Amino acid sequence: MSKQTLSILRSPHSKGVGYVNFSATGKLLLSVGVEPEHTITVWRWQEGSRVCSKAGHPDRIFVVEFRPDSDSQFVSVGIKHVKFWTLAGGALMYKKGVVGTVEDSRMQTMLSVAFGANNLTFTGAINGDVYVWRDHFLLRVVAKAHTGPVFTMYTTLRDGLIVTGGKERPTKEGGAVKLWDQEMKRCRAFQLETGQQVECVRSVCRGKGKILVGTKDGEIIEVGEKNAASNLLLDSHGQGGIWGLAAHPVKELCITASDDATIRLWDLSDKKLLNKVCVGHAARCVSYSSDGEMLGVGMKNGEFLLLLSNSLKMWTKKRDRSASLQDIRFSPDHRLLAVGSVENTVDVYDMSGGPSLTRLVYCSDIPAFILQLDFSADSGYIQVSTGAYKRLVFEVPSGKLLSDQTSIDRITWATWTSILGDEVLGIWPRNADKADVICACVSHAGLNMVSGDDFGLVKLFDFPCSEKFAKHKRYLGHSPHVTNIRFSHDDKYVISTGGDDCSDSGEENSLLTGRNLQQNQNQAQCERPSATTHWGFERTEQRHKKNKEALIQESFLWEG
Repeated sequence: MSKQTLSILRSPHSKGVGYVNFSATGKLLLSVGVEPEHTITVWRWQEGSRVCSKAGHPDRIFVVEFRPDSDSQFVSVGIKHVKFWTLAGGALMYKKGVVGTVEDSRMQTMLSVAFGANNLTFTGAINGDVYVWRDHFLLRVVAKAHTGPVFTMYTTLRDGLIVTGGKERPTKEGGAVKLWDQEMKRCRAFQLETGQQVECVRSVCRGKGKILVGTKDGEIIEVGEKNAASNLLLDSHGQGGIWGLAAHPVKELCITASDDATIRLWDLSDKKLLNKVCVGHAARCVSYSSDGEMLGVGMKNGEFLLLLSNSLKMWTKKRDRSASLQDIRFSPDHRLLAVGSVENTVDVYDMSGGPSLTRLVYCSDIPAFILQLDFSADSGYIQVSTGAYKRLVFEVPSGKLLSDQTSIDRITWATWTSILGDEVLGIWPRNADKADVICACVSHAGLNMVSGDDFGLVKLFDFPCSEKFAKHKRYLGHSPHVTNIRFSHDDKYVISTGGDDCSDSGEENSLLTGRNLQQNQNQAQCERPSATTHWGFERTEQRHKKNKEALIQESFLWEG
């Protein structure tokens, strides 16, 4: 597979494309728009030409699929409708599904479609039933094929067997994945064993004695038909963006926090999920303590949790805010915890007294919501980046705003994740809007900086990056936008998270890791002082020379 673009179709769908499907021979392509008319368009995609278009239905269309033996017949299903389409010459014609042929039946919202021999069509309904059609007439109803919605169906051409996936609690007789005979009269249910209960399946595919299953929680599972064994191939977050990201301070681990109300611990070298915990509400930020023993999680509802990082068990929780928390940080001396929110405040807590967490002060006079927080190396100051795109520095625990620039320049910072300041001026592109650069992180060696932006780009800079429009390398791994980015503890990896990745609904997300490679000598170099700098990353001339080629990066191997 070359991964080269074969065709670009200039679509008439003004609001976006909701579904695509190839015909039996692969010569034609269907597309469905998300505009109010839900227009269905047929393409000769290899030629880049449009065959015809027609308004699909006033209500949403979920699936449109060609019959597996046809280039001229397809079926569309959606909210309270089923339509059977025929492509004749350059025109589309359809017949509505007729349910009156079966007593007490009524049209349901249909979510999925499959096909059988003798012109049979199967549609999966939102109430768990499967409707069986011949031509455009309802033949019978398979009642409660699943106890919940039938989200997906798959027709196997080789033997005519049909796989369905839906919402159903695993039992001895039932499960979220079922394999049916050609007429959907008998079935075999599969239990999905991943260590946690799986009861909602969104996609299925079958071949070579195995069934591939995609779940609501972003997992891909391979199920053997003979032994019913489950093999977890891929883990990810589910619905909602990933906003929280933190790298372990001494191990090749990272943790992510998502709107799907889970936090997940990942092994960077093996690219595997090690643990996940449901925290009950959408999670927006996460941070490790400097020794890696404690984990802080900030929630969208204003609550924050402190967990023991090895077990992810609760140590304490507290809620002093009613709106989303944006960042959470432990001081390097383990004594303080800082929590920034959309309420234009930073709360500072004393951790030395145990789980009770006394709030020492809250930093006020902040002009907008919090973007990023960073502690100084001596735990005496905190750097606050705000939604007004102003960088503020406060003394802690007093909460006093530091206004003397000379004093600020003398501060050594333990970390730097701010997108603001003279030291990072060069990460902002020409003609940039304020929201274009979303996140940034300086490597632990202090030689490099990465940023993530609203266009899905990860960019690599030398640090400091004080010249406007600085030279950089850029890498595309996300759809817009990159929500967070971090270096691993040894700067071996860069980890980035995305918000609207790989989803027409904009509700999926991704986690990517990039392995650093040695640099060719065409990377622009910034002059660096040979002693401790004001941005707080101590670098000697000897170490700089040693790391010059090893730490300046040429590209990422995206392995996520």
